[in-house]
Parts: sequence; structure tokens; C-alpha cells
Amino acid sequence: MNFASVRIITDDLDRLVKFYEKVLSVSAERPAPVFAELVLKSCTLAIGHSQTVPLFGTGSAIAASNHTVIIEFQIHNIDAEYERLKPFIDEWVKEPTTMPWGNRAMLFRDPDGNLVNLFEPVTEEAIKRFSGRVDG
Repeated sequence: MNFASVRIITDDLDRLVKFYEKVLSVSAERPAPVFAELVLKSCTLAIGHSQTVPLFGTGSAIAASNHTVIIEFQIHNIDAEYERLKPFIDEWVKEPTTMPWGNRAMLFRDPDGNLVNLFEPVTEEAIKRFSGRVDG
């Protein structure tokens, strides 16, 4: 089994796609007007318009209502990314901080309120834990 993607459902596809294109520095693929994918080496972030929800079951997902999932991306230089994104992000949850498990992380919310974590392993233990995983 392979992990394929995480999909976010939104009422404003274009706004959310533009946001993640800026954050991830990749262009989205748009195989349909109501669907986009941001393909990275390690994962795919899919974004679907709320119009697609009935295809999975009416009411099975509700846009802009996530309060439990954190979307995480490993990066190389947290402080440089913070400076790059600082003028663009509207809602910062945590500025770059070294966490007890050895990652230096920053958290912010996307335009729909989803929590996004960008992190860099910085302690010897964290660097070892992430060695061999897909390069972030």
C-alpha cells in the first residue's frame, strides 16, 4: 500500500490552490475545474471544490471545518522559509520554535483555517529519525 495524498475540500478552490502554490513553491496540476493536485516528491496535496463532495457521499466532507488534522511539510531552512512567508501568511499560530522532539517548526493557518506545520529536524536525534525518508 502507498500513501497517495491528502485532500482538502474547499468552497474557494482557486484561492486555496494559489495559497499552496506560494507556500510549496510548485504549480498545481488541474485535471478538472473542480480539482487540483500539488505534487511533491514525498506526497501529493489534493484540493477539491465542495461541489465534488456528493461524489463521495452527500455531507461526507464539509469545507473549512477541520479542527483535528495538521498538514505537515519537512523543509531545509525553517528560518529562511519564515522570512519568505511572513508577509504572505495572514494567521500565524507559532513562529519558528524548537519542539521537545527535536524539530524546529512553525505553524500557520491556510485561508480555510486548516493548520499547516513546516518543520526542520535540528537535533541529532531528529535528524537521525528523518534520515532515509524522502528529502524534504
